[in-house]
Amino acid sequence: MSKMEYLKDKPIAVLGAGAVGKAMAADCALGGAKVRICDLEPFAKQTLFGVKERGIKFYGDQLNLYGFERSGMAAFDRVTTDVAEAVEGAGIIIVTTPAIGHKPFFQQLIPALEDGMVIHIYPDNYGSLVLRKMMREAGCTKKVIIGGWSSSTYGSRVDIKGGVVLPSVRAYYRAITLRGAALPSTDQADFLESTKYMPSMDAVTHGDGPVGGDTVMDIGFSNVNPVLHCPGTILGVGVMENFGVIFGEDKYKYSIYSHAYCPSISQVQYSFYQEQCKLAKAMGVGIQEFEKKQFFSRENILGCEYMGMDYEIPFDQQDPIQFGTGPFTMDNRYITEDVPVGCHVYHELGKRFGIRTPVIDSMINLASAILERDFYEEGYTLDYLGLGHMTNEEMLQYLHEGIYTDKK
Repeated sequence: MSKMEYLKDKPIAVLGAGAVGKAMAADCALGGAKVRICDLEPFAKQTLFGVKERGIKFYGDQLNLYGFERSGMAAFDRVTTDVAEAVEGAGIIIVTTPAIGHKPFFQQLIPALEDGMVIHIYPDNYGSLVLRKMMREAGCTKKVIIGGWSSSTYGSRVDIKGGVVLPSVRAYYRAITLRGAALPSTDQADFLESTKYMPSMDAVTHGDGPVGGDTVMDIGFSNVNPVLHCPGTILGVGVMENFGVIFGEDKYKYSIYSHAYCPSISQVQYSFYQEQCKLAKAMGVGIQEFEKKQFFSRENILGCEYMGMDYEIPFDQQDPIQFGTGPFTMDNRYITEDVPVGCHVYHELGKRFGIRTPVIDSMINLASAILERDFYEEGYTLDYLGLGHMTNEEMLQYLHEGIYTDKK
């Protein structure tokens, strides 16, 4: 009997009702789980519109190497704006909000935690570190497992018509493998085992399987979003802003994958990745390994998540599956999240370990200039993650064993 089998009959709570939240909640419900979905005001007025009355329509091509597919109308046990109501008695809690939403959710989640809960953060974006820090500050000693993932299990988009967010979500691909880790690593075996009780991970667990990273910092380095989104969006801005203006196309069919990516951008992305690898090595943690050639294709390293490591669409071919995935403006999470969270943490680690990060820093500089914001000032710091005062040995001890060294 699995040590985590107690999760089998417990409800699953999904926090956040955007594209990832809607997809995961619907998929879990269609897979037979009892599911609660929660979002916070004022966003819930839009994101939960129609969900209580009609559920969520989950559909799409769901492209993946093994042809795993699940579609339908999903109904929920609870639809709420109250985190405590959503997680009461739950076994697994899935956090799907963008990084900017972590703290508001965590503030409500911490008082409602119960022993035995397993929290999965998609993508982690250092949320596991933030949650553990907030728990220490709140004096919370509940015995819970916390971990995060390098990406979502889907490429998904919520349907929006005339500015109205509809209770339906399209999944255009499904991951067949994902990289995840627990904080601390001593919980990792149980964290990975718990995925067997999450229908939203079925394509992974029945595909190539989840991969355990070397601490949650490995997961931060292995998050594909900064390396894919930042160079693609910033260097492709001319294509994006002219799409539908002088190119004679529908603006909302634009995709950085289909229309911006090219060999030169791929070279920048590979250089970005090389800087990440140097940082991971200096810190003494892992990172998802990729070969240079995998960056030089229409879907870059993203395609590996759902079609395997040999998947490649040449640049002289289109990629219709990505049409309409955007972004459509520079004021988009591809920049406003992946620069201050992803790129800036790398920048901070570069200063700490004496590793030059000129390509990563250029993303911060250009994004700051374009949006007239100071992403150095706004960015996540090591202090914010609770690590700034530690030596590298103390950081690794905390990441691996959960032994936290307080600031002296």
